[in-house]
This record gives sequence, structure tokens and C-alpha cells, in this order.
Amino acid sequence: MKLILKFFCLLLFVFTFHFSFSQEKPSDLVNPLIGTAPLTDPAIIGYTPPQDWRVWAGLTFPGSALPNAMVQLSPITKWGSGAGYEYEDTAILGFAHTNKGHWNLCNLPVLPISTDATAPFQSSFSHAKENASPGYYDVYLEGYKVAVKLTSTLRTGIHEYKFDNPKGRRILFGLGKANNDVSDWEIEMVDGKSVSGFQRVGRDKVHFYATLNHEVSELTLEKKGEKDGYAILLLSDDNAGAVIMKIGLSYVSITNAKENLERESIDATFEEVQMAAVLEWNTLLSKISVKSNSHRDKEMFYTSLYRTFLWPALRSDVNGEFTDETGNTQRQDFKYYTIPSLWDTYRNKLVLLSILSPEVTGDVISSLISRAENTGFVPTFFHGDHGAPFIAGSYKRGIRNFDVRKAYTYLLNNAYNSEGPRALVDEYIEKGFISDPDVANPHVETKAQAGVSKTLEYAYDDYSLAILADTLDDQENYEDLMRRSQNYKNVFDPSVNFMRGRLANGDWITPFDPEYPYYEYMYREANAWQVSFYAPHDMPGLVKLYGGDDKFEAKLDEFFTKPWNPNHIARNISTFIGQYCQGNQPDHEAPFAYYYVGKPEKSQVILDKIMTELYGIGPEGLALSGMDDAGEMSSWFVAAAVGLYPMSPADADYLVTVPLFDEVTWKVDNGNDLVIVNPNRGRNLQEIKVNGEAINGYYVDHDLFRRGGKIEVVTD
Repeated sequence: MKLILKFFCLLLFVFTFHFSFSQEKPSDLVNPLIGTAPLTDPAIIGYTPPQDWRVWAGLTFPGSALPNAMVQLSPITKWGSGAGYEYEDTAILGFAHTNKGHWNLCNLPVLPISTDATAPFQSSFSHAKENASPGYYDVYLEGYKVAVKLTSTLRTGIHEYKFDNPKGRRILFGLGKANNDVSDWEIEMVDGKSVSGFQRVGRDKVHFYATLNHEVSELTLEKKGEKDGYAILLLSDDNAGAVIMKIGLSYVSITNAKENLERESIDATFEEVQMAAVLEWNTLLSKISVKSNSHRDKEMFYTSLYRTFLWPALRSDVNGEFTDETGNTQRQDFKYYTIPSLWDTYRNKLVLLSILSPEVTGDVISSLISRAENTGFVPTFFHGDHGAPFIAGSYKRGIRNFDVRKAYTYLLNNAYNSEGPRALVDEYIEKGFISDPDVANPHVETKAQAGVSKTLEYAYDDYSLAILADTLDDQENYEDLMRRSQNYKNVFDPSVNFMRGRLANGDWITPFDPEYPYYEYMYREANAWQVSFYAPHDMPGLVKLYGGDDKFEAKLDEFFTKPWNPNHIARNISTFIGQYCQGNQPDHEAPFAYYYVGKPEKSQVILDKIMTELYGIGPEGLALSGMDDAGEMSSWFVAAAVGLYPMSPADADYLVTVPLFDEVTWKVDNGNDLVIVNPNRGRNLQEIKVNGEAINGYYVDHDLFRRGGKIEVVTD
């Protein structure tokens, strides 16, 4: 392994030498602290948050990680928070080894502490003595007088601690803590410099094996195995040098955790691991290069691209073993990953994954199939059934390292079987819509069926599955699913020109306030305005529902200008342009809707406002306008910034918009470059040329990524 890391370091030197004379390295433009600061300005939020509310913005973590890795080694400042780290906090509680930015994980926290430290353990710190970059994090713990550096491999975390006082040095293993309740934990000495154990949270049992370069004099346990319990390693005073601790993780066994550690980092120095991480990130991020004089735009772009590739997370060990859905150990010919955040990320992020990391994409889909082999169904995430557009779109983009017919069989079961993950699918099949109950005085948190959102999303999922059926020559299911894809029309009320909830008998729900946001009554985390432009598979049909181009355009104009009612407060819905909400994903397609009435310049005004005013905001420039949701907010920015938006991710084509940059170059695995240029540097789209020839319409096909080419955006 050390020879491999030495080779990586040599490659990194060559890579760095090249970039030092040509352009900035992409990793230098990534700021992992973006998304950690709060939204506090009511003028940006759209309302005045209640006291002690932290609006759900960003929720990102600043620590070390590799693309789609098992380990995300990051500081914790508040348990139970979105990513464990909130920029406004002043104390660090530990450094945890897993993260998603979504109120879970944050497993295996450790913290170097001084000899006189007592519970509750935490240390003050200053952002002036804190740095974060891809594959690296450092901070000085003021309270304990310890300089901390962190880096990581796919499955191991590497810690370096320099104590101002080398006497009485201790390391806290806060194994009773994670972002969800810990049910059990263990730790024991293996030898004088190694410990091992596990932490159980829900169905996850995270095993670890840790080695140190110092002798451990004593292991003390407090409340062994209990919530809030912890263990403390007392280090020998014999060696006053830097403490290096390496921790291997496994979701299978301690034996595998040890093997992960030995194979990935046991012989490597901290600097070698860090340099290998930088190389890996630069290799990935440099697949898209951009030209611009704006440092801010480039920083936001590469930070967003970086965030796009942090989730889903690896769960296979170096020996190929993983723990499956039933808790059994398997070994397969693919790497096993967590379920993607499908409700959020099918729109953009998983499309980017399929373009830039095709092998990982196929393994993620194989992981979904593996789960389906145990349950009968492809898993969904939170809402909708968006494994269908993910799998169908990936296949159409050329991903072949998975069993597509097996995936298709399970997706059909999702679409037709009431015992599967599509809630209320029987009513959907029977009536063509999903109803909601008649609720007196509904409010933001009313628990119901989110019937409008489900109907709209299932209709798109049906279209996506129909595309796959057609590709696989299943004409019968293709025709039925395409018919079902028109069900979105069944929740459109022409008397009010909104997507509107229906009762079980088909009546429209009354009273009806299209501005009021609901969590799951009629709509999912949205109001009527925010879902009423969602038919990504049939935008011409949606335009007709509204009465044609002029009426659709007028409706969009009102959507983007009608002020948000500041009395309508929902924690997960914030940051508005009119009624449009960039802070949550249900309407993220809407800014592109003007294209379908021939007014791309109106879309561009909205897109530019979002990209320049709603990302990297707040006093420190570190806030996002909404929760990143495992990379969805970030990947939206990437797609809008490069000027290629996958309006229907199940289809292998892209809506061309005006890129944020003068030039964008995609370097894909086949060696062909796709270049997008805006030679006039205008913002109003007039014409699109592909390889010098003007095209009809606004779409380009994914085949350009295979054969390379040039897209010229003609603007004024």
C-alpha cells in the first residue's frame, strides 16, 4: 500500500507542477465550509424565523472525505444537528467518522483532551485557527491546547494531534454519542498501541480498529455500552512527539476494519494520505474545467461539484464483503453503497454521477438491486419512486455494469404492487390520482397523504419506467406506463389553474389557499404554486393545460413575482423569488419552464439571480439558500452553471442554458472533450450551434459526451 501511495504522491507532484503553470487546481477552489453557516436575514429567508429556530440551510460538513467514501471525518459542534457542525458554534465536541449532512450518522466520535479535562468534554475553538479543504481539516482546540489535523482514505480516518503539554495526554472515545440514539457500544485493548470495538445505531453496527504510534497506559470506561457513555485512552508520557491515530471502519466486522486499515493506510504517513486524497479529488473535479475571471463563481462551482460526490457512501470492505439488507454478510463483484437520497438527487446529482463516475453509478444501482433481491422492491427514499428515473437514465447514458433486466423487473413490482414502497399505489392505479382526507383547519404540520405530490411524482416515475420498458422491448408495459404518465393532469384544476388536492370521491379540496405551505397535506414540503409546474416529461402538455403559451407565461410571471406571505412559516421552505422556493427541491425545475413558451431569456434572468444571489450568502459568504440534501442544492448549481440541465433525468438529453462561465470543458472517460462556449458573453440566448450548425429547439443529446464536440451558445 505504501508503494501505491508513493506513486500517488509522484502523480500529485506532476499534476501540481502542470497546474502551477496553467491554471488553479480544482481542489484549491473548494471551500468545504460553504453551507455550514446559518441563514439569519429575514429579507433573504422570506419571513422572520421563530426564536431559536435555525432555518434548514446548507447543513454541510467541513471535514475530510474522498468521493463516495465510507469515512467522512469531521468535527462535531452540536449533536442532533443536520451535519453535526454549525458555524456559529464555539466549541468542538469531537471528530466523528461518518457524515451525510442529514441528521443521522456522525458515528465514532473521538476527541483529544488534556489531563485535567472533565465531562462534559468539549473545547473552544476559533475559525481563525481552522482550515478545510478536500481530504483535509485542521483546527486548534483552545480549551485543551491541541493542534488537530485530519485526513482520510476510503475506509480509514487519520488523526494527528500535537499537544502543547505532552504530559497526561488522553483521547476520548465518545461511543455513547452519534446523531441518532446509540443502543450499544464496546471498546477493548488489543495490544499496547491498538484498540477495537463497535458502535450500534439503529440497524448499523459500525466496527472499528484503531492503532496509535504511542503506547496506551490505560483504557478507562464510563457507563460501558450505555447512551452518553465513553472511554478514555491515557497515553504514555515516554514519547513527546505528535500523536498519530489511524482508525479503520467496517460495517461487517472488527476483523474487516483491521484489514481495511492495513490495506489502505497502515504504512503511510499523514502527508502521504493527504496528498493521495488531493490527487483523487483533483482527478475527479478536473473532469469539468471552467474559464472565468470571477473567483467567486469558480469557488462556488467547484465547491458544489465537490459536494455532489460525497454521497451515496461506500459500505463494502477491501475484501469485497458487506452487510446486506437482512443483516447477512455478502461478497459480490460490485462495491456496495448506501441508498442515494433519491427524492432529492435524481434531478441532477445522480445524472452528474452517471456522466463523471460511471463505474460508481453501476455499483450504486447494483446495490439497489441487491436490496431488491431481499425485499422484492427497489428502495425509494422519503417520497416518490425515483429509482426509476435514476436507473432508466443511467442505462440510456451508457451505464452497463449492472443487470438492467433484473432492475427492470423489480421496478415493475414497485409500480404495480401495493405491498411495495409506492404508498397508496392501488388508489393511484384505480383512480389516476391519490386523494387526501377532508381536514378541518389544516396547518403546516398536518399529517396526511401528500396526494398531489405523490400523483405528480408517480406520473413522472411511470414515464421513466416506460422509457426503460421501451428500451427493453416490453411494449405492453410501455403503453400502460405511458398512459399512467398522464395522470399528472388529474390533479390540475382548470378553474383555479393549480395542481390541487382531491378528496377520495374526486371532489376538489375546499377551502383552497395556493400560497399556504404544507409538509404532507396535498403537497410535500411545498405549496400549490411550487408544484404546479412539475411535469418534466410532458412540458408541452402542461402548457396546454394552462390554456396555451400566453397564459402559461403569465402564470410563470406571477409565480416569480407574487410576494411570499411572511406569515407562512415552514422550517424547510425558505428563500424565495416570488412564490418560487430555491430553498427546497419540489420546484427546482420551474426556472427552466419559460423555455417551453420560447422565452429562454426569462428563464435566464431567474437562473442568474439564483446562482449569483442565493449561493454563498450571509455575512461570511458561507450560507446556502436551503438544505443541501446530500448534494441536491449543489448539483443544481453545477447543472445551471455549465448550461446543461437534465430537465427529465430519465432521458439522455439536456436543456441548453447560458453557462455562468465563458467556456466549459467536459473531459469524459472516453477521452473526448465536450466544450461549451459563450463567445459574446451575453445572457440572452438567441441560438444554439452544435459543431458549427444551428439546431432546432433547445436540447442536445447525451451522444455529445460520447463523441465530443462543441456547443456554441449565441447570446446578446
